[in-house]
Amino acid sequence: MKTPFFKDKTVLVTGGTGTFGHAFVTKMLEMPIDKLIVFSRDEFKQSEMRRAFGNNERLRFFIGDVRDRERLVRAFQDVDIVVHAAALKQVPATEYNPTEAIKTNVIGTQNVIEAALDAGVSRVVTISSDKAVHPVNLYGATKLCAEKITVAANVYRRSSADKPRLSVVRYGNILGSRGSLLELIEKQRASGTVTLTDKRMTRFWMRIEKVMERVIEAIEIMRGGEIFVPKMESLKVVDVIECVAKECEIKVIGIRPGEKIHEVLITEHEAPRTIDIGDMYAILPEQPLFDNEKQLSGKSVARDFIYRSDHPDFLRSAKDASRILSISSTISLARSRQSRRRAARHGR
Repeated sequence: MKTPFFKDKTVLVTGGTGTFGHAFVTKMLEMPIDKLIVFSRDEFKQSEMRRAFGNNERLRFFIGDVRDRERLVRAFQDVDIVVHAAALKQVPATEYNPTEAIKTNVIGTQNVIEAALDAGVSRVVTISSDKAVHPVNLYGATKLCAEKITVAANVYRRSSADKPRLSVVRYGNILGSRGSLLELIEKQRASGTVTLTDKRMTRFWMRIEKVMERVIEAIEIMRGGEIFVPKMESLKVVDVIECVAKECEIKVIGIRPGEKIHEVLITEHEAPRTIDIGDMYAILPEQPLFDNEKQLSGKSVARDFIYRSDHPDFLRSAKDASRILSISSTISLARSRQSRRRAARHGR
């Protein structure tokens, strides 16, 4: 999927050495961009990533932390597009280290936005999570704050034509990502037992490649202030386990602190300003940002619409699990990622 929109653009991704970053870099290098900057704080992962992508001449690496506003301002010079994916994401870790999560996920997002405003970046997309909706854990609360900060920052534009435009992409579980449920199941399979917190639990699922397509689409069509939500299907977690490790016994261990039974991507409060734009929904700003600004067009959803993982419109049966999960390709993705890391360590 090549698009002329990205021709000669300079793009920067924060948190670029993670699962999202690897997939985003892979997709961006297919575009006619001028330069792609990976901004992260782990120099070892950057060196691995540089080798994994064959020392691509369009790829640059900046060591820095989103907590450091001055470093962000320097990194954002002459950058056209920023995708902000840096975050502390592990729910138990953020529950135990709440102030660290706030510094990275909330203050870090504020720093990214302020640096983008100062540097004249054209477009900023913040990557969010279904856990930002009706949050019950600190990670979700910090992502809710990050969404609010991003959307509200559009008022700093003096007119609809001024830079930057800032929007959000919110989605659920990513298949094949580092630390995902599928990776955990693979690790537990050898023991013959896979743990499950609650048999009622449901989650939204999407392939990382599809997420990249939706993020790129959002960058192209955003007007500023939207929360883009890709269309995803949901499954019971027990059906996922039985599909991936049908030979294993399932041990129910009880719900963890900060964990939900079901996830929500769009609430009943957001439904009145949500439109269907094809492969995604777009939640429009609560009030028009500028009188002369033309908002995205699409079909309004029903006023009682709710995008929830246990809703019958989205919840699929166990027989659909293998199709949704794309089991063989998902496991192959995790293994190929491990192979790339081993090759990078040995300088191959």
